[in-house]
Amino acid sequence: MSVLSVDDDLWCRRYHPSPTAKARLVCFPHAGGSAPFYLPVASALSPDVDVIAIQYPGRQERRAEQSLTDVDSLAERIHDLLLRQPSLPVTFFGHSLGATIAFETVRRLEAGGSPVTHLFASGRRAPSAHRNGGGNIHLRDDDGILTEVRRLNGTAASVLGDQELMRAALPSLRADYQAAETYRCAPDAVVGCPVTVLTGDTDPETTLPEARAWEQHTTGTCTVRTFPGGHFFITAHVGAINSLLREHFSQ
Repeated sequence: MSVLSVDDDLWCRRYHPSPTAKARLVCFPHAGGSAPFYLPVASALSPDVDVIAIQYPGRQERRAEQSLTDVDSLAERIHDLLLRQPSLPVTFFGHSLGATIAFETVRRLEAGGSPVTHLFASGRRAPSAHRNGGGNIHLRDDDGILTEVRRLNGTAASVLGDQELMRAALPSLRADYQAAETYRCAPDAVVGCPVTVLTGDTDPETTLPEARAWEQHTTGTCTVRTFPGGHFFITAHVGAINSLLREHFSQ
């Protein structure tokens, strides 16, 4: 086992540490998101699963740090720190931008001989499904970015109404949107693990064909599960998604 570094504790949040866990789930937040978004997942799967929620720099207790603005840099850092974690079978779950970062991290782990058991890609079109004419949100002024956040309903109403909190979150939001919007993936880029795609039936960011296109990016199986709701459908279906994850880890 590799020696953990102080930096690892900054990136990895374990809300229910479990020395008896037989498997690990690594959770990747969405643009503007943070590790506590996955607290319900950690609570539901403990103690059988070691749940790590990734905390990107530039938010909450890491707000003094510079946010990273490209997917490759995030994937490289996360890849390195995961190699230092105690060895367990590993599954990834990422929502929106988090699904893209998870995909790129899987690619790096597999290339180095450290396979991932499964990838759950939520609320994100396939890596190579680029939309022409988009990708300018990170270039907007502050009000323009906040308008987009409100459109997707990705932040609690109490936070959206707090101008001070929202202004404090803007640097990390802008950086995350830049990472998402400048990311490009070759059509033949693949992972070897099975992929389960979760999508909302009214998500303006991911159509059903864009969700199904994930099958082009794995040499394993690809399953698409559709839920009622928009881009943040997972907040309304926490119980169903936790059940899906429990079923996965019971196999």
